[in-house]
Amino acid sequence: MANIKSSKKRALTNEKRRIRNVARRSELKTWTRKVEDALASNDVKVAEETLRVAVSKIARAKGKGLLKANTAARKMSQLAKKVAAATRA
Repeated sequence: MANIKSSKKRALTNEKRRIRNVARRSELKTWTRKVEDALASNDVKVAEETLRVAVSKIARAKGKGLLKANTAARKMSQLAKKVAAATRA
């Protein structure tokens, strides 16, 4: 652990942020998995509803700096593309 007061404070802040980021990242994976599970069970209506939530979570993660802009756009696009394909089928 650091000796300087500001360094100690920064270390604590970094740990709080790390824990928060881990939780947010996990939540993104969970919602992405929910969309893909709904698609796997051919439940398009549930897939569309969970897609809306998943896109919202991804956009929020981008806004918080957890994901880069292109990564967030790619994830949203890929999920939407899968749901659209299932809707057409």
